[in-house]
Amino acid sequence: MSNAIDVNSAAVTAALNALGARIGDVSPVLMALGDDIVDRTKQRFASGTGPDGTPWLPNTQATLIAYIEKRGGFSDKTGKITKKDQALAMGKRPLQGESGDLERQFSTLVAGGTTLLLGSTMIYAAMQQFGGTKAQFPNLWGDIVARPFLPITPEGALYLDEESRIVDSLNRYIQDIGSL
Repeated sequence: MSNAIDVNSAAVTAALNALGARIGDVSPVLMALGDDIVDRTKQRFASGTGPDGTPWLPNTQATLIAYIEKRGGFSDKTGKITKKDQALAMGKRPLQGESGDLERQFSTLVAGGTTLLLGSTMIYAAMQQFGGTKAQFPNLWGDIVARPFLPITPEGALYLDEESRIVDSLNRYIQDIGSL
């Protein structure tokens, strides 16, 4: 996959190996972890915050104008924004499109061996995660600021809180197996 980001964590790998040594196939555990990560990712859309708790930047004026234009919200008589569409634009939250597809289309794709693959079918997901400029992508209506929703840093590492949650979950699985 050309748009894949390979994330490796020594702490997660060590916990996965310890669990694998006890149960063999960790695929069901990986699937459960993937579902947990997907749930936390989707919660970020509701809270409007990144994985580190930082609130997403508000929509830019260029984004709001593009949103209004797409809806046909300029008056034919005056050329000004209609009051209805002005109210809609002011209520538009970052990364919340009309369809909600960016949030909805994020899911666990593969969980097997020691691989967990999460992804989105939305081609613009990486742009929203990492940002981009009109100079890089001339088809954009303006620059897009990064609004991280995936639990990975721009360097391709897990955010520390996410890594801790995953390791804690794996350690609980290990403890549960030990108490059987």
